[in-house]
Amino acid sequence: MEMSKKNLAVIGYGGQGGWHCQHALTSDVVNLKGIYDIKPERNELARSRGIHAYGSLQELLSDPTIDLVTIATPNDTHLELVLAAFRAGKHVLCEKPAEMTVEAVQKMMDAANRAHKLFTVHQNRRFDVDYLAMRKILRDGCIGEPLRIESRVHGSRGIPSDWRGTREHGGGMILDWGVHLIDQILQLIPDKVRSVYCRVTHYTNEEVDDGFRIELEFESGVTAHIEIGTLNFIPMPRFYLQCRNGTAIIQDWRQKAQVVRCKFWHENDVLPVQTAAGITKTMAPRDEVTTDTFEIEKPESDVHDFYRNYVAAIDGKETQLVTHEQILRVMRVMTASFESAKTGLPVFFEGGL
Repeated sequence: MEMSKKNLAVIGYGGQGGWHCQHALTSDVVNLKGIYDIKPERNELARSRGIHAYGSLQELLSDPTIDLVTIATPNDTHLELVLAAFRAGKHVLCEKPAEMTVEAVQKMMDAANRAHKLFTVHQNRRFDVDYLAMRKILRDGCIGEPLRIESRVHGSRGIPSDWRGTREHGGGMILDWGVHLIDQILQLIPDKVRSVYCRVTHYTNEEVDDGFRIELEFESGVTAHIEIGTLNFIPMPRFYLQCRNGTAIIQDWRQKAQVVRCKFWHENDVLPVQTAAGITKTMAPRDEVTTDTFEIEKPESDVHDFYRNYVAAIDGKETQLVTHEQILRVMRVMTASFESAKTGLPVFFEGGL
C-alpha cells in the first residue's frame, strides 16, 4: 500500500525519544524533521548526531511542515504538550501512559476530536514476540478455551534512578510496565473485566510502587495474573497459559512457546508415583500416550509497523492500531489497581469494563 511520508518531530530526547529518532531515521513512512528537549545538552547531543534541534518548543510547534509529533517526556508533562500540539494543528503520538488519570486522558481525546487530528499512545509491546506467540495460541484454539493466563516480567535492579522513581513525575511500575502488560492482556482476553485486585511492593522505593501483582477477573470467568518485580534474581516464566485442553508456557522472550495438549483425559491404568514423602495418582505425570508436546515458532515482528499503521490511519487507509477506547480501558484498569492497592479490596465494575 502506497503511503505519503509524514514529517515527524520528537519532543523529548532521552532514552525513549532517542529510540523513536533512531527508527525514524531509517523509516519508510516518516521523515525526521528534528527534536526539542528542555535540557540544552540533549539538544547538543542530537545536533552532534546530525539531527536538527529546534531552539524552543514553540519553534517546533510553529513549523508548518511538521505533520505529527511524538511526545517522549516524563508522564506528568504529557497533557500540556499534547494539548499544545493539537492547538498547533499536529497529529500526536504520545508515549505511554498517556497520562496519570482518566480525566486527563479524556481531555487529550476531546482536544484531538476538536482539532480533527489523530491521537494515539505508543503501545509498542504489542509487537513483542512472546505476546504474539500467546496471541497465536489463543486465536488458533489449539488447546481449547482459555481458563487463566499469567503474565510476568521480573528484574533485579529496582526502579531506574531517574524520574520513574518519583511520584511527582508519575513514576512507579504500574504506570511504567503495567500499562504494557495490562494492554496485552486486554488484547488477549477480549471479554469485559468484572473486577481488579492489586497489591504493590516497596522493596527498593518507598515513594512509588517498585512491583505489583494484579488479578483480573473477566465476566466469562477467565482470570489473569499480571506481575512486575524489580527485586527478582530468579525470574518466573514470562507467560503461563491454562486452557481447557492443555497448557502453554514461555520462559522468557528469547525462547519459543512450549505447549502440551491433552489427547485423552481418562486413563484406566494410572499407577501411583512416589514423591518426596508419599505416593500420588492425582499428580502422576502425563506421557506421550495422552498428550502431544510441541513448540510454537517465534512470530515475525517489526515494531515500526506501529508507525506504518499510524501514517496509514492519518491518510484514512487503516484504523489506528491503538484506539481511544483501548487507551481509556487500560487507564481505568490502572486507576482501579491504585485504588485496590490503597484499600486492600477488589474493585468491581458494574456492567463490566
